[in-house]
Amino acid sequence: MKQFKDSTPNILVIGDLMIDHYLWGSCDRISPEAPVQVVDIAKETTVLGGAGNVINNLKTLGAKVSVSSVIGADDNGCELLEMLKKIDVDSKNIIIQDDRKTSKKSRVIAVSQQILRYDNETKDDINSKSIDSILESLNNDIVNYDIVILSDYGKGVLTDRFSQEIIKLANSKGIKVLVDPKGSDFTKYKGAYLLTPNKKEAILATNIDIVDDNSLEKVLVKLKTDCDLDISLVTLSEDGIATFDEKLKKFPTVAKEVFDVTGAGDTVIASIAFALSMGKTIEEVASFANLAAGVVVGKIGSATVSIDEIEEYEASLHKSCSDSHIKSFDEIQTIVQRYKDNGKRVVFTNGCFDILHIGHVKYLQIAKSFGDILVVGLNSDESVSRLKGPTRPVNIAEDRAYLLAALEAVDFVVPFSEDTPYNLIKMLSPDILVKGGDYKGKEVVGTEFSTELKLVDFVDGKSTTRTIEKIKGQE
Repeated sequence: MKQFKDSTPNILVIGDLMIDHYLWGSCDRISPEAPVQVVDIAKETTVLGGAGNVINNLKTLGAKVSVSSVIGADDNGCELLEMLKKIDVDSKNIIIQDDRKTSKKSRVIAVSQQILRYDNETKDDINSKSIDSILESLNNDIVNYDIVILSDYGKGVLTDRFSQEIIKLANSKGIKVLVDPKGSDFTKYKGAYLLTPNKKEAILATNIDIVDDNSLEKVLVKLKTDCDLDISLVTLSEDGIATFDEKLKKFPTVAKEVFDVTGAGDTVIASIAFALSMGKTIEEVASFANLAAGVVVGKIGSATVSIDEIEEYEASLHKSCSDSHIKSFDEIQTIVQRYKDNGKRVVFTNGCFDILHIGHVKYLQIAKSFGDILVVGLNSDESVSRLKGPTRPVNIAEDRAYLLAALEAVDFVVPFSEDTPYNLIKMLSPDILVKGGDYKGKEVVGTEFSTELKLVDFVDGKSTTRTIEKIKGQE
């Protein structure tokens, strides 16, 4: 993931901007005026919605983002522009059209349940003057972008003419256009590099029911042919992503837990654009998008994803190399806090783990069973020598860390140089602290910083010392 962290692509998002407005409160009575609930509002929050959620995802991935759209000359429009300014998004290509209302969707939430939504918006097509103004500006400006995303929410910004003009302009400059489509007629996006419809949208657009791989391929081929796409793609929810360039390819999902799919489509197109801008193959792009989607569906509400979160998620699936599981003090502090914020239970244990054997593996498997994330503190070479004698360790810290990180039970390995992991435990404040059964009745370092101490018995006759003695005896 390091190459993704080092990249800052310049991406233009064109589409329907809106404000998602939430009224949070409680409800414990019925109105005497009508048989409706009375909600006592405790707080209000607003976030960017529509194409704005694509923008948020691109920003958290690390992209430089510009936006082009049409909004109204109203208070909501001013609020929206201020929201874009706060996250450093270039909005110079946003046109204000006097006869439009800026889209704002308000939701009333009581006891974690949405009980009402009301919309204030214009859904008519934007006028020709607005289209001409944007095209005139982008005619010279579009060469500055690596990718263009059309995020269509059916609110009138991406008209047939505007969509086609943008695609032709981008194609003339060799810039890929990606589209999150809307409606049943996708020919308005003809000439785009790829579309990202979900299964339901693809069925509606092609009138072909997807029931197996054969029908899926027919859908992909029809979309590619009818819309003159470079690559045809359909997102399949829990089944991942399917593509067709010369043949059907399926990329299974990697989601472990699904809490909410809200905004997952925005995350997918943002991550596809980010990866494509780096010259990645479609296989690499689909894998990256699947990982990003796996992160956001594990969150509540429209969510975004960062490269760090994708890296951590990939590590948790053990689809990454061991290096990505080995962390510094600063890195693990941020990672653990993020897991805690998402309600995960963090387990910590430590040791020398000099010559890895079955006793170590079983011990770590039991430790992992106590929570969701297992962090292993690893004694440095110097601290092992102080604890075990000048002939130890047999294996250097780099090798020991790599082997530990390759184990399925281990999420992260953190080397430390002190004789005890006191400072590391203090910093992480794990939910569960795990030590060997030989600590029964003894003082365990760091217990004051953890919620619970668990002691795990070692496997009889299995130890690094026994292994070394056995090797020496055969010399």
